[in-house]
Amino acid sequence: MIHLGTQGWSYKSWDGVFYPQGTPAGNYLAYYATQFKAIEIDSSFYGTPRKSFLEKWDRDTPADFRFAAKFPKLITHEKMLVDAQQDAQSFLSGMSLLGEKLGPLCLQFSYEFKPESKNLLDEFLASLPTEFRYAVEVRNRGWFKDWFFELLQKHRAALVLVDRVYMPKLEEVTTDFTYIRWLGNRKDVPDDEYTRVRINRDKELNEWADVIQQLHERDVEVWGFANNHYMGHSPATLRELQQRLKERGIGD
Repeated sequence: MIHLGTQGWSYKSWDGVFYPQGTPAGNYLAYYATQFKAIEIDSSFYGTPRKSFLEKWDRDTPADFRFAAKFPKLITHEKMLVDAQQDAQSFLSGMSLLGEKLGPLCLQFSYEFKPESKNLLDEFLASLPTEFRYAVEVRNRGWFKDWFFELLQKHRAALVLVDRVYMPKLEEVTTDFTYIRWLGNRKDVPDDEYTRVRINRDKELNEWADVIQQLHERDVEVWGFANNHYMGHSPATLRELQQRLKERGIGD
């Protein structure tokens, strides 16, 4: 199974480009769900979404739609997991309102979260309920050692594979699914001008299509989410990737 989506959907600059001209912001997700079958909730990074929002998102999407989400930055960036178990439980309780539509939950850490915190990460992952799926993204190269991959395997957490400036391209699979984030460089695309492709990623997308094909053939479930900064307009990134997968006999 392959789930592809964008990172967030509330972009006014998509109006008239991706969304039909004049689409009310409250109808963005419902339209988005007619085009793609998955999305990464970006707003959860700033706090657990309100119950009313989660209920509306559920109503606005079909039964086979899937939501991934980032853990709040309170947990990953501010507390950096220290005394964060209760905050995590509160977040998970809220996100559970999405029921079967809920996909993996991503712990995205900053560069400041260093390998010296490996025991903290180990203990935190061990404390999480097993009925959810988790993915871990680190931005400090010091983590990329065998012991880190083994730690993720122990907790059945996915290593987040990123395509991002200054970060290596990894292909390690640590559980029965993988989580890919196409991020790029924030400096390459002006904020709120996500209207068109500005960066040619033909080479990278061909390589990623090969990776996804290999994972698919190994029965590894793939979750992948594109940021606007990767090419300039994340729906176009997905369309181009989907075309490459179709050429390889994968996907719709």
